[in-house]
Amino acid sequence: MKITDKKCFKEYFENNENKIRDLIQNFNFSEEKNNFEYLTKASAVYSSNIEGNSIDLNSYMNYELSKEKFKAGKEVEEIEQLIKAYEFAQTNILTEENLLKSHEILSKPLLIKSKQGRYRVEPVGVFGKSGIAYLAVEPEFVKERMAAFFEELNELLHAELNEIAVFYFASLIHLRFAYIHPFRDGNGRAARLLEKWFVAEKLGKSFWKIQSEEYYKNNQQKYYETINLGVNFYELNYDKCLPFLEMLPNCLK
Repeated sequence: MKITDKKCFKEYFENNENKIRDLIQNFNFSEEKNNFEYLTKASAVYSSNIEGNSIDLNSYMNYELSKEKFKAGKEVEEIEQLIKAYEFAQTNILTEENLLKSHEILSKPLLIKSKQGRYRVEPVGVFGKSGIAYLAVEPEFVKERMAAFFEELNELLHAELNEIAVFYFASLIHLRFAYIHPFRDGNGRAARLLEKWFVAEKLGKSFWKIQSEEYYKNNQQKYYETINLGVNFYELNYDKCLPFLEMLPNCLK
């Protein structure tokens, strides 16, 4: 399935048109600098939490107030590097080169230097309690798949889209990227960053303030259930993707 595919768009539009427009109208898009910086940090904390990082937002913000009293461990470094990746994305246009740069930044605590900001050259899977839950595309096809991915993404970036279409395609971008799983590690963090990057690119910088990561964290079981469309890259059933696509608008509440 291409990220430009409108297969589910009619039903998505019928289900979400009024909700998305009403929620955007009532969302707080104030440009206060402190608020913007705080919400960026919150995005990084919640996205890290989804990947198993145990430091909650309150603990991280208290750490920031008294850094000299605490020794920064790996979990703090993960959050700090992800914040830097968000800040990089907020000041740069969405391109393949810049996505790789953002991954290089966020993956410093996760991967050795030679794998930071570079597509993987090894097979990867997603594992659960009972074993492997998903097997990603073979490493020899990653560059080819990502080239096609960005060709489609550029098409969307240059297309005229209304708010409902932007949210629809942003979620589809998140989903497709997660299933290509192009990196050795940091794919979930990069997918959530990419999703918001696309929304902000299309609708304006203020949309970096939406707390999609917090919504996904607070509804983590649903996030995992709805993103699960098959056991490997070649057996994905995109006919079941609508429940996942409909999660993103709820972050505006």
